[in-house]
Amino acid sequence: MLRRILHIDMDAFYASVEQRDDPRLRGRPVAVGGDPDKRGVVAAASYEARAYGVRSAIPMSRAVRLCPGLVIVHPDFHRYRAASQAVFALFRAVTALVEPLSLDEAYLDVTENAWGEPLGRAVAQRLKKEIRDATGLTASAGVAPNKFLAKIASAWKKPDGLTVIAPERVEHFLQKLPVDALWGVGPVTAGRLRERGIERLVDVRTTDPTILHDAVGSLAEWLQQLAAGIDDRPVEPNRATKSSGTENTYSQDLTDIAEMRSEIDEMARDGAAWLARKDILCRTVTIKVRYSDFTTITRSHSSPPTRDADELAGRAIALLGRTDASTRAVRLLGVSVQNLVDPAAPTDEPALPFDGGRSDS
Repeated sequence: MLRRILHIDMDAFYASVEQRDDPRLRGRPVAVGGDPDKRGVVAAASYEARAYGVRSAIPMSRAVRLCPGLVIVHPDFHRYRAASQAVFALFRAVTALVEPLSLDEAYLDVTENAWGEPLGRAVAQRLKKEIRDATGLTASAGVAPNKFLAKIASAWKKPDGLTVIAPERVEHFLQKLPVDALWGVGPVTAGRLRERGIERLVDVRTTDPTILHDAVGSLAEWLQQLAAGIDDRPVEPNRATKSSGTENTYSQDLTDIAEMRSEIDEMARDGAAWLARKDILCRTVTIKVRYSDFTTITRSHSSPPTRDADELAGRAIALLGRTDASTRAVRLLGVSVQNLVDPAAPTDEPALPFDGGRSDS
């Protein structure tokens, strides 16, 4: 049976909550984030700000240069979570198959739903209205036979959009898409594909598999499936958390390696405390270092599962020694715990040896 999958994405969520709660901000370019003189980063931008090129994740100092009239608001996650909880309560009143992706977006499988609506479009329209009535916020929705297409569709007509890709329209829709639309294809990978003449999503189907593999490695087979509109992943309402981490961007570059070790130690111990609260273990510790020139690298180490704070801190500090932090100014540090393990779950997997690998990004 064909599934009816919704991807619902709240529009400029943090900024929209701020504009809803403060009438003075309505119609004005708003960025939620930190101060520009303290290396703040844009967490969200209103559509008025986006018209000037302001986007999430860019430095706030750059955002102010792009939009001199920008109104900067510090984030209030308590209010954002409250709005998110109200939205997700509406989702779960319709179907138990809700897969959260973040505070402001989710997949819903509405093939069977509490309203008895046979059409995904009708469910999406009604949900959009209920969200607006209950929260004063707008959402964009995509409706399609699978998650890949639904997510693309939800971004098609933002804000407050609704795009439906019926099964008979899938091929027509795929023909329109650039290669960037493929899941997992960012700017760098898209550039490698275009260097090989792969410009459109449908070009992936006809490209020599050897050329495709040379460009994207083990992703090749997965991208070919998506290019054909095939995505069999179910909506997973109880998707397990895969990692937890902490990172900090510093108002002044760090140059003292002892201070960096202290920061890494504290972040790793925060990770250990989180593991203890969740009563789970981790196999992998990863640190993230961003130098003053914005070059960002990660280092990882895997071992038998643990949540021992001293062990995790020691491993994270050792990973710092595998970077150039002692000789280069550092703008950002982060530590995450990954490859989580439930100690109560039976497993036949052997303990992992030292990973020894590293990744640069």
